[in-house]
Amino acid sequence: MGELPLDIDIQEPRWDQSTFLGRARHFFTVTDPRNLLLSGAQLEASRNIVQNYRAGVVTPGLTEDQLWRAKYVYDSAFHPDTGEKVVLIGRMSAQVPMNMTITSCMLTFYRKTPTVVFWQWVNQSFNAIVNYSNRSGDAPITGGQLGTAYVSATTGAVATALGLKSLTKHLPPLVGRFVPFAAVAAANCINIPLMRQRELQVGIPVTDEQGQRLGHSVAAAKQGIFQVVTSRICMAIPAMAIPPVIMDTLEKKDFLKRRPWLGAPLQVGLVGFCLVFATPLCCALFPQRSSIHVSRLEPELRAQIHEQNPSIEAVYYNKGL
Repeated sequence: MGELPLDIDIQEPRWDQSTFLGRARHFFTVTDPRNLLLSGAQLEASRNIVQNYRAGVVTPGLTEDQLWRAKYVYDSAFHPDTGEKVVLIGRMSAQVPMNMTITSCMLTFYRKTPTVVFWQWVNQSFNAIVNYSNRSGDAPITGGQLGTAYVSATTGAVATALGLKSLTKHLPPLVGRFVPFAAVAAANCINIPLMRQRELQVGIPVTDEQGQRLGHSVAAAKQGIFQVVTSRICMAIPAMAIPPVIMDTLEKKDFLKRRPWLGAPLQVGLVGFCLVFATPLCCALFPQRSSIHVSRLEPELRAQIHEQNPSIEAVYYNKGL
């Protein structure tokens, strides 16, 4: 067997990102919870394989499938812009198990105010870690900015949940089951922009089609954040809308009335099943390497790009997750 050629483009995902199916296959790999079980040594080995290959050094005996596996292991644990190792629960591979646990608890303990407050706080604490870990660009963010974003998002989620809970007291029980989803949707609209506020202030890196950095754009940051907020809300819909309807029906049946202890594990299973598919499919709604037309950029950056290369019509950026 000959040595692996150096013309495999591992800067890009393995599958065609211009199609939804290609993006879905990519994100099913990225969000695979089994990546959480990899040891530090395995992560470092994958990083070495990827960095060596990019530097023109092929690990002896390496196959193309092994190279792509190393690339996806590397991508699952390291930030694409900063190269930092992402904290375990901040990785996209932790989305399904973490959200399965937190969402199930929010849907189960929605009747009493203390439990509503507690689980909304847990959820926003987790979201803050995920949003920071998967931000776009390499601009630093201060502790004060992180604290402000965290407090604002948590307060917004709790206020929304409690406000809607009080409004639904006299409505059918099924309506009350959707309060956690409304709170999560509202919190995403607060948490993500605030945790990524640095991008809205200084912009995110934009590149040409070959990956050459052209500058920083706030307009690209706004578009990327909007796409991420949309994806996160869509991601929550199946897990927070389908199980409540099923559980409301089952709880009226004799089978569950005689076995109330089955309620919690059944709800966890339903949420987990929804998340296994919703997480990668909703991440795939927009390309990870998104584009924006030059005409929508800031005037200064637009003029700079036209001066360097008048033929460029669109620039590219990492939208974050």
